[in-house]
Amino acid sequence: NPYAGLVSRLRAAWLSGKTRPLEYRVAQLEALGRFLDEKKQDILEATALDMGKPHFEAEFSEILLSKNELHEMLNNVSDWVKDEYVDKNLVTRLDSAFIRKDPYGVVLIIAPWNYPIHLILVPLIGAIAAGNCVLIKPSEATVNTETLVAEALPNYLDKDCFAVVTAGVQETTRLLENKFDYIFYTGTSRSPSVGRIIMTAAAKHLTPVTLELGGKNPCYVSDTCDVQNTARRVAWGRFFNAGQTCIAPDYVLCSLEMQEKLMPALREAITEFFGSNPRESPDFGRIVGDKQFRRIRALLCSGRVAIGGQTDEKERYIAPTVLADVLPSDPAMQEEIFGPVLPIVVVANMDEAIDFINARPRPLAIYAFSCDSKVVNQVLERTSSGGFCGNDTLMHVTLTSLPFGGIG
Repeated sequence: NPYAGLVSRLRAAWLSGKTRPLEYRVAQLEALGRFLDEKKQDILEATALDMGKPHFEAEFSEILLSKNELHEMLNNVSDWVKDEYVDKNLVTRLDSAFIRKDPYGVVLIIAPWNYPIHLILVPLIGAIAAGNCVLIKPSEATVNTETLVAEALPNYLDKDCFAVVTAGVQETTRLLENKFDYIFYTGTSRSPSVGRIIMTAAAKHLTPVTLELGGKNPCYVSDTCDVQNTARRVAWGRFFNAGQTCIAPDYVLCSLEMQEKLMPALREAITEFFGSNPRESPDFGRIVGDKQFRRIRALLCSGRVAIGGQTDEKERYIAPTVLADVLPSDPAMQEEIFGPVLPIVVVANMDEAIDFINARPRPLAIYAFSCDSKVVNQVLERTSSGGFCGNDTLMHVTLTSLPFGGIG
């Protein structure tokens, strides 16, 4: 196996105990902070080349959110690594009893392409803080970012304990033949087939995994909402990163009357955010690859195009698009869209919306908009999802104190 030697080297470093001292972990985390500071411009340029990612979006989602995680870890790691002493019974009254937080060992992080820096660094920060050695595989779909990570990141970290490999599908399959102590992959909601491959490979060694589960995220908009506010927040959440966000609102559930009110408000919000021609906007990105572009374009036959719909295959451009009167059987409702397309499905009321949500796989996130807090709480209490956000979108993921990853 072409990666056996590298994995063995990392395991030897871990067994040596090098990564266990708190001072070592802190030093490596601080080095990641320097990487983010010193390579900021390179990160912005690489993500712009790969996905046309606007600088503001890249700075917020790739750099600032990673720094938030880093600061949270640096502020708390000294407490989190301490032994946790527990209650004793009569027989053990004179003994010590405690929980020790041990590192797993050699961790594999496979990064997806939609947030190619953030979704490497956030699990890497946790793995370093916990005292592991780490093998990082950036996504091959974002070539410029992959090159940046492969060439620059090892210069900041201890090469005995941390390594980066560049690999396509075939090479990654060979990589997964090796025994790791933990595998982390957050692309499952977009690529369930890849998640199954990873879990199958992990099962051979009984390796624990973290997978991001859940895809199509419903957004219920009640008749009692603030229409302008709702339109702005839904449009921002859906079209951020050209819709290529795992927690983006994937479809709207609302009454026919609300659909008619929401449409002009969405049109106004899109124009405000991206101008009358979003194709020329410096604030609107592009689809990552030709295959993804063609997949998303094929979904535009669902319902009727009420806003947008323009495409350019050469630029991999799909305009911010809203589809009205979409049926549950339409193609856009059969898979996670993962692009700048927002279907609206008409329901009679909140109860029907909740039944619609509960009849489908449990989503990564659910959104609910209403000026009546009882409506928002009803949706929260009667559904199940990895995350929930009332009267906004995406914002729950900015909190490092909340869990993430979907049910299971």
